[in-house]
Amino acid sequence: MSKNTDGKFWAAARKHLIRYGGSFEPAIIERAAGSFVYDADDRPILDFTSGQMSALLGHSHPRIVSTVTRQVGQVAHLFSGMLSRPVVELAERLAALAPGLDRVMLLSTGAESNEAAIRMAKLVTGKHEIVAFSKSWHGMTGAAASATYSAGRKGYGPATVGSLAIPAPNSFRPRFKHADGSLDWRTELDDAFDLVDSQSTGSLAAFVAEPILSSGGILELPQGYLAALQQKCHERGMLLILDEAQTGIGRTGDMFAFQRDGVTPDILTLSKTIGAGLPLSAVMTTADIEDAAHEKGFLFYTTHVSDPLPAAVGLAVLDVVEEEHLVERARHMGARLFDGLSRLKQRYECVGDVRGRGLLLGVEIVKDGKQPDHALGATIAAEAFRRGLSMNIVKLPGMGGVFRIAPPLTISEQELDLGLRIIAESIEASLAASAPGIAAE
Repeated sequence: MSKNTDGKFWAAARKHLIRYGGSFEPAIIERAAGSFVYDADDRPILDFTSGQMSALLGHSHPRIVSTVTRQVGQVAHLFSGMLSRPVVELAERLAALAPGLDRVMLLSTGAESNEAAIRMAKLVTGKHEIVAFSKSWHGMTGAAASATYSAGRKGYGPATVGSLAIPAPNSFRPRFKHADGSLDWRTELDDAFDLVDSQSTGSLAAFVAEPILSSGGILELPQGYLAALQQKCHERGMLLILDEAQTGIGRTGDMFAFQRDGVTPDILTLSKTIGAGLPLSAVMTTADIEDAAHEKGFLFYTTHVSDPLPAAVGLAVLDVVEEEHLVERARHMGARLFDGLSRLKQRYECVGDVRGRGLLLGVEIVKDGKQPDHALGATIAAEAFRRGLSMNIVKLPGMGGVFRIAPPLTISEQELDLGLRIIAESIEASLAASAPGIAAE
């Protein structure tokens, strides 16, 4: 009998845990190493989502383990008015990687960093309206949740006053089209801001955006979109906040996704990848914006602001990314993964689209051309997990089941090929199971 069926464990989980989203996976995870997590039977499960899209260097990377061990023995946490060397050194390193964004604040989570960025933007501009994409995810706290439109809006009362949304560009399902059927994103963006202007009370403070909308189904902003969006913002006296929780620190094949477009945001937020699985986030902005915020009394005390332990981990992450050439590796391995997934698209009609950049890719499962097939997507996900592969599937109204694939940047070619093989086998088995009179293997 599998140790994953431990009745006492699951009974305690049902009795004592607050459920915070979907259902839990049918396994008890005991340990993790590299690109794999291991269940109670010591069965390896290939982690194609880097934990919660965060374990950039894989699990239990030796440099992270040694850094945590060393730093926790020196100083892990301080009064928020005290500074340590890891905090200042990490701020300096990050500023060097994003020229122009010279001021840095270190926090714990992505929601927290977005909360701070939005608060800063409102204070500096003296305005309160925040615009975001219709399929965005920026966090589950106050202002961040109000700028999150992909899920979780119903039943919690009014959102923050001044929360506005525009459609997220979707090349697979374009709202505005050129004559050849391709996405006309410029017309869509112009139309969207006409609507923003008509709804605004004249108090537009900022636009907060992901360069690739992850929870929205791996929707990549087309080349040129960010520059046009920044222009729209600056014409209205708005700040542009980019949320690179999942795209930052090399995952897309650039250190930051915005660098492909030659656009520098007014405020940048980082999380997930910078801590390689530990709680670390950052807000980065210009000296002018930080000076203005400080002069107006910017306040954002949190318990773990400027903590030395996660800052030391962030330094180790940047060291490993540089030493192991992981930005370039994300490009190389991402191309290999994209090609493998594209072959699945050619082979199976249910694979409607493959999209994304570097090692952040999406696979959309459809039926009858472009109709969402949530049921088949869920079946494929369950079958893949049974075969030893963990993939995250997004289920949103109006979209097909979209697998978010974001393995560690340290993944090997053999592990990548194993994942592709399991995906193919899982699609085959799921299609066979749905065919009358045919059983899956």
